[in-house]
Amino acid sequence: MAFRRLSVALALLGSLAASIATSSAEDRSIVVASTTSTQDSGLFGYLLPIFKAKTGIDVKVIAQGTGQALDTARRGDADVVFVHAKPQEERFVADGFGVKRFDVMYNDFVLIGPKSDPAGVKGKDIVTALKAIEAKGAPFVSRGDRSGTHAAELALWIVAGIDIASAKGAWYREIGQGMGAALNTASAMNAYVLSDRGTWISFKNRGDLDIVVEGDKRLFNQYGVMLVNPEKHPGVKKELGQTFVDWLISPEGQSAIAGYKIDGQQLFFPNADKSGG
Repeated sequence: MAFRRLSVALALLGSLAASIATSSAEDRSIVVASTTSTQDSGLFGYLLPIFKAKTGIDVKVIAQGTGQALDTARRGDADVVFVHAKPQEERFVADGFGVKRFDVMYNDFVLIGPKSDPAGVKGKDIVTALKAIEAKGAPFVSRGDRSGTHAAELALWIVAGIDIASAKGAWYREIGQGMGAALNTASAMNAYVLSDRGTWISFKNRGDLDIVVEGDKRLFNQYGVMLVNPEKHPGVKKELGQTFVDWLISPEGQSAIAGYKIDGQQLFFPNADKSGG
């Protein structure tokens, strides 16, 4: 009888130890709120297995527009934010929701449009192109989702001297979705659309679309990363989240970012050697 009790006790202890080990393994995961462009471009599919092999940490990505990603982090529903709208990121840190912002990488935006180019913008600068699109009422697809790309688009309309809120008509279609969906809509409509280059390179359903404007310095697209402030949200996995931030800006992480290519084309260019914001 005593032997049976001992066996039962040992079995229970073994079960408890296994449960604790399982729980500990499950805890080695973080949530990263990021942009649709890092997801749609395939970057995370490339980076995260490398990071997990190095650290054993699983990363769950919530891919949203930058505005939504920052809102997710403000609610404490993410450990790390990895987005591309620097003024919004700096405000996020200033308001106490982020610990510190670091530059990670950049690429650029490109204006995509039909090869027939009905607005006649190919090879022009971005401001001239937007003025022509608005003047001719050429179909244009807007993300309309408070993303970094949407914010960049709205800023470019302002630089072009166009109040898009009052100027938009049937030609201007806001879809409230991510970059891949915007490109698919533009392909179906034969419309113009502003895209980050990384998502465009990885996008396959191009139809009659092509790059019509690129290389304008106003199309620069910087990405930054921040740990969500554990003082605001005690549930934030501070150590694991910081490990991910540190890896992204380390020589190893930067090399991994530079190594992600599609058909020989590099999608993102690491620049974490600049001081964080």
